[in-house]
Amino acid sequence: MQLHLDCLTNLISLTLYESSYKNRVLLCFDDPLPPTFRSSTLLKLNIRVQCFEDCLYLLNGRFNQLHTLYVDIVDIYHQDQIENQGDLPNLKCFSLSCESTTSDYNKTIVPLLNRMSNLEELSLYLAVYDDETFIDGNHLKKNIINRMPRLNQFRFYIRSNMFIRNQMYFPSTEDIQQTFIDFPNNEIVSYVDYLPETREGRCHIYSYPSFTPYYTDIANNFPGGLFQHVRVVSLYDDSPFEHEFFLQIAQSFPFVEQLSVINHKSQNRKQSYESNNDNQNFSLIEYLFLSEHNLLNVHDDYIEQFLFNSKTCLPNNVSLYINYKSLQRVTHNFTRDATRINSTKINYLNLRAESECSNLSLQEYFPYAKICYSIMFWITEQ
Repeated sequence: MQLHLDCLTNLISLTLYESSYKNRVLLCFDDPLPPTFRSSTLLKLNIRVQCFEDCLYLLNGRFNQLHTLYVDIVDIYHQDQIENQGDLPNLKCFSLSCESTTSDYNKTIVPLLNRMSNLEELSLYLAVYDDETFIDGNHLKKNIINRMPRLNQFRFYIRSNMFIRNQMYFPSTEDIQQTFIDFPNNEIVSYVDYLPETREGRCHIYSYPSFTPYYTDIANNFPGGLFQHVRVVSLYDDSPFEHEFFLQIAQSFPFVEQLSVINHKSQNRKQSYESNNDNQNFSLIEYLFLSEHNLLNVHDDYIEQFLFNSKTCLPNNVSLYINYKSLQRVTHNFTRDATRINSTKINYLNLRAESECSNLSLQEYFPYAKICYSIMFWITEQ
């Protein structure tokens, strides 16, 4: 996509970003930017780009009057092709969001923020991997807030992940909360998850009410709340997710568009519900705006959770990513009545399989779906 801003000599504000997660405009500056991609009048820019260096391109002087920048980045990783140096004195409002987890936070985000000494409003919505520690209130005060004397509004959601090593100190939820005692924001939510099977620790910290578009790696320890700006949610735990947990997720994220689940543990209370009047005790869960659902890495119970119309009411036109064999099992080879209604609401079905499967019952069971295959290739030892 090539933009010629020189023909818009009085341009003040430019938005290349849709509120819908699926419809966002993405710019990628693989080639050198044309000289016409600049403006001396642009004050506000709202944009989505491919990588962190694209963000640096936007701040290298081509918009020298820019005071407000909202940027969503697909991937954040460190490169040396463009310098991340030089003060940005005109920038007063900056928002940075990224769904993907970055391991280069200290090499990219922190140096960029240190260039913004006159910033008054800051929003950070990030997922970070760190070898040694979680990002907490002490880090935010030392590396961000204390370096921005004019900052009067700081909104953030930061999830930091850490691999658990032997004899390693593990901060507790209380430890993290203590670092926010004298924090300038009114309400900060913080909590820690530890997953012993995968030896992973996760720390969520965020200002509330929250404006983050992403809330990822949610486990059973999720404290709840209302997140009206979140469009992308992922759930991941090594303990089972029960029906009540999914009900809480639907209530907390009423406008979620993309939902993915990773959980290989069977539900504990499934049998008791099934033996009691055929699931009539369940509160029906509705996802009014869901458009994409990923169930590639789940126990069969979670496929039933979302395809049983007695448990979940899906909207029309949902894209579903799932394993073929798992789907075949849960739907009883595409004949099961309990999963039929929600299956008719799928308009795109991406099946992970060893090969494409010729099954007339599959297309009849998903009558409105475009069916595609993601073929798995196996490497056999010689």
